[in-house]
Amino acid sequence: MTTLRVLIADDQMMVREGFTVLLDAQPGIKVVGQAVDGADAIAKVAELAPDVVLMDIRMPVLGGIEATRRLTAPAGSTVKVLMLTTFDVDEYVYEALRAGASGFLLKDASAGELAHAVRVVAAGEALLAPNITKRLIAEFSRVTDAPRAPVRGRTGNLTERETEVLSLIAQGLTNAEIAERLVVAEQTVKTHVGRILVKSGLRDRTQAAIFAYETGLIRPAGYGE
Repeated sequence: MTTLRVLIADDQMMVREGFTVLLDAQPGIKVVGQAVDGADAIAKVAELAPDVVLMDIRMPVLGGIEATRRLTAPAGSTVKVLMLTTFDVDEYVYEALRAGASGFLLKDASAGELAHAVRVVAAGEALLAPNITKRLIAEFSRVTDAPRAPVRGRTGNLTERETEVLSLIAQGLTNAEIAERLVVAEQTVKTHVGRILVKSGLRDRTQAAIFAYETGLIRPAGYGE
């Protein structure tokens, strides 16, 4: 079994040490380093090549959002970033996801939840808890003054089934949950997701979820009613 390499970036030593103990006790996961701020995280990623970075949103010197943007922007970047937050209604949810984060995790997560989150984002899936997804949708509703017609171009060449899968991604469903909803094999869903990303020029499913709302292809439930 491949061991997932994790870097923990948080300005609080107790958080870093606590998460290190919890993760190192999980099979197939190894904490390879710790960073005290965003700038330190960028340097440690270059040095240690982790698969996943647990990144606090608020840190001195360089915050988690800007650090995430710098880590995920380069072409060929494979590191996944899981944002750490104290509040499940963090005001920076939308901004962090746009910066390239693969999901959010509350700092009071259990060892099991922490390990699950690392494995999910390492596998290329988004980790958006239902309450986080609801806030994301609410943010799109708030910043949009009127219903928007779907933007074609990058979305126009999606098939009906791909559009359906994109809608479910935007609702925060995993591949397994989408497969169950559509009564198809999970591998089939993975194929659809891959095609959606290629056709739309997107990096991952988190970007796909944002893209679905920003283009108006998917509209928040109840929007405009």
